[in-house]
Amino acid sequence: MIEIIPAINAKTWEEAREKIRRVEHFTDWIHLDIADGTFTKNTLWHNPLDLVGFETVAKLEIHLMEDHPEDRFEAWFLPQVQRIIVHEEVVQDFDFIKDTCRREKVDAGIAIAADTSWTRLKAFVGKADLFQILAVHPGLAGQEFQPHNYSKIRHLRALCGGCKIEVDGGVKIGVARHAVEAGADVLVAASSVFGAEDIEKAIRVLRNDVTAARRNK
Repeated sequence: MIEIIPAINAKTWEEAREKIRRVEHFTDWIHLDIADGTFTKNTLWHNPLDLVGFETVAKLEIHLMEDHPEDRFEAWFLPQVQRIIVHEEVVQDFDFIKDTCRREKVDAGIAIAADTSWTRLKAFVGKADLFQILAVHPGLAGQEFQPHNYSKIRHLRALCGGCKIEVDGGVKIGVARHAVEAGADVLVAASSVFGAEDIEKAIRVLRNDVTAARRNK
């Protein structure tokens, strides 16, 4: 089954919290973009202490777009957080991150940005719980999906038939369908969900789009 995960790209905790409340009853997972301006050109909300005592019915996925993730990821070990994704471009010791996450029963994912070759992911097959193809430049919401990323998805799926492949960035109707046809099984969507008047309908429409793709495969 294809997962559709709403993505929250927020400048403040107040904005992030409000968006969580808007989508938590329509999805099993919520994706939180985290950036302190080291790996990305912009800064987003990035304080894990704000989540202490916060409750939600959804599982949280942390997309850590920051340098030196080995120094930062453990701060996100909170009851709501079930997956942490770090970037290949800046990670130095993924085995340490993976092993620590597994002790905490948290999934460890590895991401590559739009300009990074998919071949950089080969070393993580058999280690990462999830592979993310970020199809835009890290940090900014509202960017268009860069089509060369379809090829990355296809190559990664051919290499690893059982891998969980997530696509993030510019996911909307059409893009969702083509990403699934290429081999993705998790789709992260920000603007196409939160930019809609009816969020529940927007998520349902994306699900219908990928259902059609599954029928055509």
